[in-house]
Amino acid sequence: MKDYFFTDARLLGLIGHPIKHTFSPFIHNKTSELLGDNTLYLPFDVAPSNLKDALAGFVALGVRGVNVTTPHKEAIIPLLHYVSEEAGAIGSVNTVVNEVGKLSGHNTDSAGIIESLEPYRSEIVGNGAVVVGAGGAARAAVYTLIRRFNPSRIFIVNRTKQRAEYLKDHFAASSDFDRIEARELTPPDLLDVFAESKLIVNATTVGMWPHADDAVMFREEAFDEDQIVFDMVYNPLNTKLTQLAERSGARAINGLPMLLAQAAKSYELWTGAKMPVAEVETALKERLASGA
Repeated sequence: MKDYFFTDARLLGLIGHPIKHTFSPFIHNKTSELLGDNTLYLPFDVAPSNLKDALAGFVALGVRGVNVTTPHKEAIIPLLHYVSEEAGAIGSVNTVVNEVGKLSGHNTDSAGIIESLEPYRSEIVGNGAVVVGAGGAARAAVYTLIRRFNPSRIFIVNRTKQRAEYLKDHFAASSDFDRIEARELTPPDLLDVFAESKLIVNATTVGMWPHADDAVMFREEAFDEDQIVFDMVYNPLNTKLTQLAERSGARAINGLPMLLAQAAKSYELWTGAKMPVAEVETALKERLASGA
């Protein structure tokens, strides 16, 4: 058992609300164990009304940095001293670094998306893509598709069309990419949108534990063997969506590669050290297989 009760211990964490079962503490604490760097990573459940006070507390306590998840990825931006160019363009922050009381915001989700989709680049370029959701993860997905994969068109699909329209307008104003359409999520009316697209990205929490059976927005007939279905949900690894996609012959990508890649980038921002990703992935898969 590591002893963290020393003045040189470095504290990291994750803020969100609610904080459900997350693999991030295991990933970062396993990294600390492998590297022997005396870092401790903890999850903090922070209600929206407490976000500003929580950040002040982190500064007072000398917390080196935190990851940021739902619902704080956008709301945290005006509370920071500096936001990276990429995070500003995305309009979402998932990593905060504390530099002697000055808080800087970054977005490492884009690195995770690239890691997940790069093997399929030749198929994505020049073809249609669907991004389901309109939160911080969806923002990162749209940004990354525009900057790195140049699809023929991006459909932003969300239960509330107004939020999808907001994302469409944001990226239309901040990039030269004007081939974006906003649609309301009303299955089965969207079958034509899915049929026109090579890539379907789920950037929502639908299907995440403990609601693993929830995939009401997706239907098996929406997918075919020529498509790529990327579910950002990583718990469980084989979600209802990836199961539906595989039964249709589509190639399914779960959220684990994205989770590890964005975590590695965050860890490097906080510590300057490289995460031993392959070893961490092996340890995480062993833990999942054991049911622990």
